[in-house]
Amino acid sequence: MSKKKSSPAVTFQMVRHLALELPGAEEGTSYGTPAFKVRGKLFLRFHQDGESLVIPVDFADRELLVAEQPETFYITDHYLNYPYILVRLSTIRADQISDLLKQAWRRVAPKSIL
Repeated sequence: MSKKKSSPAVTFQMVRHLALELPGAEEGTSYGTPAFKVRGKLFLRFHQDGESLVIPVDFADRELLVAEQPETFYITDHYLNYPYILVRLSTIRADQISDLLKQAWRRVAPKSIL
């Protein structure tokens, strides 16, 4: 029986590094937690629970992610009507977070830096 190779745990420092590599990304705060924006538009925020990220996503994509991987992706009542998803750092894979950040960045970045 082969064992699945597990990827290293995703940490906020790792996410921070990935976010700051994106063109025009700036670190600031949102609701008192570390946040990352491009030209003033939020594409990532550390959730106040200290264990999750808040990332903008299309409603259809959010529904699919929550249905497929509820241990990683979820929403709270607060976010029901907003195009954001919550992501548990403890269960997200490194390759997933990298892709999610790039998609979130593209969602808000102006065409001039895409």
